[in-house]
Amino acid sequence: MKYYLIVGEASGDLHASRLMLSLQREDPEAEFRFYGGDLMASVGGTLVKHYNELAYMGFITVLLHLPTILKNMKMCKRDISAWQPDVVILVDYPGFNLGIAKYVHGQRQKTNSLKPKVFYYISPKIWAWKEHRIKNIRRDVDELFSILPFEIEFFEQKHHYPIHYVGNPTREEVDEWIKEHGARSMEHDTSPHAKTIALLAGSRRQEIKDNLPAMIEATKPYAGQYDVVLAGAPSIPEDFYQPFVEGTHVRVVHNQTYQLLSEATAALVTSGTATLETCCFGVPQVVSYRLPMGKAYGLLRKWFVKVKYVSLVNLIADREVVPELVANTFSMEALKYELERIMPGGDAREAMLRGYDEVRQRLGSQCAPDEAARLMIKLLKHNQV
Repeated sequence: MKYYLIVGEASGDLHASRLMLSLQREDPEAEFRFYGGDLMASVGGTLVKHYNELAYMGFITVLLHLPTILKNMKMCKRDISAWQPDVVILVDYPGFNLGIAKYVHGQRQKTNSLKPKVFYYISPKIWAWKEHRIKNIRRDVDELFSILPFEIEFFEQKHHYPIHYVGNPTREEVDEWIKEHGARSMEHDTSPHAKTIALLAGSRRQEIKDNLPAMIEATKPYAGQYDVVLAGAPSIPEDFYQPFVEGTHVRVVHNQTYQLLSEATAALVTSGTATLETCCFGVPQVVSYRLPMGKAYGLLRKWFVKVKYVSLVNLIADREVVPELVANTFSMEALKYELERIMPGGDAREAMLRGYDEVRQRLGSQCAPDEAARLMIKLLKHNQV
């Protein structure tokens, strides 16, 4: 069968490449064509457009690059129509992908055809914002594959839209890494047995600017006892970090986030997938998301953000397993206090680790790409009957 995949960022490239490998095992004659990245290209098929040409984030940035975005979308639509795949698989990236889903659905209506089907792998996070997109999903997406267990209740009970929970790839990737690597010293670590505090300050420049200085300040009391290490984000050049860490007790490592977490005693983390990775490694953490206009955000949050928590750990547990210092609840004093509580001997450390066990149980043990591939092919074959 012919599979057309679309991703818009590095994490999508990773998850889609693993899905492609699983699809190949289930369907040895699989053909791939995609908007994607290097990892997908290494699996095989035709890379039509690299995600580096698509990854525009933020209202102003999107506005400035709108002609390019529209050109890429038009090209993608034409390419799908010309190649005539059996299925278009969308991976996150809803601003672009929901537009493609609408187009494919419309073309099927015009031609009275059953294909290509539209499958969404790693569903849009409409439970957090832009919930109105459920109308587009219900109309344009044939099957939705979720990697977060709490999405079942949101889509099926609240919106009566059936989905497939296939397991969580982050848990699987961490478990595979631990099985393969175990815990060993990071490259260039001159003190391999040093106790470590990990800093994961985000993957975007503004996040890093807003959060890293506070993280560094909060770890000063531990500088003599602990090796404080910052995980450099793949999309951020090394020299960007220098003004923040120069003359401090903090060192930076690149492309070693899992190794860092495997050795960490505790961590300060911004929200996002990093909170779940930290949980899966069993590292107590404080979630810190400082914003320049924190108080204003706190007042407006209830109107725009539809969830109680910002970290995936707490969203999956449906309770506060890890402390979240976000916008108006952030303060330097609170960050230092919560870090102290999760350090060895701290009064919150053991309870957090027990909460992590609960999160792992809720995630389940399925191999997400394998489960998704099996279901996708079964559904596509059924469609051909």
